Order: sequence, then C-alpha cells, then structure tokens
Amino acid sequence: MRRNAADHALSYSAVSAAAPIALRIATYNIHRCRGLDGRIRPDRVIEVIRAIEADVVALQEVVGPGPRGGGHAEAIGAALGMGWVMAPARQLRGRNFGNAVLSRHPIVNHLEHDLSWKTCEARRLQRVDVEIGRALLHVYNVHLGTAILERRHQAQRLATIVSDRRVAGAKIVLGDFNEWMRGLATTLLSERLNSVDLREFLKRRRTYPGVFPLLHLDHIYYAGQVRVVGIELPRTRPALIASDHLPLVANIEIG
Repeated sequence: MRRNAADHALSYSAVSAAAPIALRIATYNIHRCRGLDGRIRPDRVIEVIRAIEADVVALQEVVGPGPRGGGHAEAIGAALGMGWVMAPARQLRGRNFGNAVLSRHPIVNHLEHDLSWKTCEARRLQRVDVEIGRALLHVYNVHLGTAILERRHQAQRLATIVSDRRVAGAKIVLGDFNEWMRGLATTLLSERLNSVDLREFLKRRRTYPGVFPLLHLDHIYYAGQVRVVGIELPRTRPALIASDHLPLVANIEIG
C-alpha cells in the first residue's frame, strides 16, 4: 500500500524521537601548538585530537593562514581529515590568530561576532552550524578575556547572542572562558542555558595548566534538544604536554 506524505512525516517524526543522534564534541585551547616544553609541535596536538575521536572540536589560540602557508588550522584539519573554519581575532606575526572549529560533518554556515573590549586583546565569538544527519547543531566557540571588566562586557554580549530565539534548534556553547569561579559569564549563561556540571561526571575537573591543572577554565553549556550523557578529561601523556590546557570532551545526544 502506498503511503502519503503525511504518513511519511509521522513515521519520520516517530523514528527521530526514538533514535537520538550520538555525537562527541570537544573544546581544546591548543596554545599555538606550543607545549609545556616550549616547543611548537602541531603533530602532538594532532595526536591528542585523533585519540579523542571527536566529531566536532572547538579550538582556541589557533595559528591560521598567512603569507607563507596555511598554518596550524590547515595542518590539523588535513591530518585528521576534518573540515574546518576559522574566526581570526587578530594577527600574530603576519598570520591569522583566533578560534577554529573542526568537523567530520558538513559545515553549512559560519558566523563571527566581535567580543573585543576597549584596548584589551581582540576576541571573537564563532558560530558554526553543523549538519548532523537531518539535525542541525549550532556550535558557539568562544575565548573570553583575562580581565574582570573585559569578561563582564563579553559575557553580556555572549549571553544575548546565544539566547537569540531567532536561532532555533540544538545549541552548544564551549571554549576557554578564563573564569575559574562563578563570575558574570557563568551566572548569565547558567540563567539562559543549561550548564554542564563537571562534578557529576569527573573527580578531576581542572583543565589548566595541563600537566598540573589548578584551574577550571574550560566550560560547556547547551540548549534545545541536547542531552549530555558523559564528560571526559583526557590525561594521556601527549595531552599533558602538547598544550597548557587539557581537552574537555562531551558525549551528547541530539533529538
């Protein structure tokens, strides 16, 4: 018997509700690929990300394209076979420098928002829309400033952008917030989004500095049809030395 369009839509809706899409997503400040030994080694960062086996990775402090080549963003993406987009915040020795998102799934949209404040170092918020099967995930990659007043300005702008109701669907906000106590960024985002409480998943929750972490600077928030089912903080030998941050990995379900 032939099924009409309404029957097909009902069937698809039922299947979608019963079968959420599993995804691994990570945030990682790679510190210009400069390890704790002072050596710039993109291969170590690549090894760490490969071992994570994430589908989407939000990177901060990324050296991008310049006059003499594609930089670390291109090298990492090519080595891992992942697509990437970058949101440069400033120039570093003639190269773009800022945030980048890697994805094994199609990137269908990319937007940038300026979070810079007065004379402090330029900062960008990156929104990357990733197509996961028939679902769309809005990934917000951020690296906030180190000064308190600077972060207050950035937190208010960030909270307004990510809570925009015109952007519908699943959202995940992650990155280096440079906030280890409950400051304005944490308060504002927790009011408007769901916050991942690392205490529910991890005994060790600090991500900086890598080899002997004292501070919890990297955070994850989410909204819409997103469920966090697990959190990992890899402490492998390469991860402990490749950068001054540890990667933070979330297993999520969409739908």
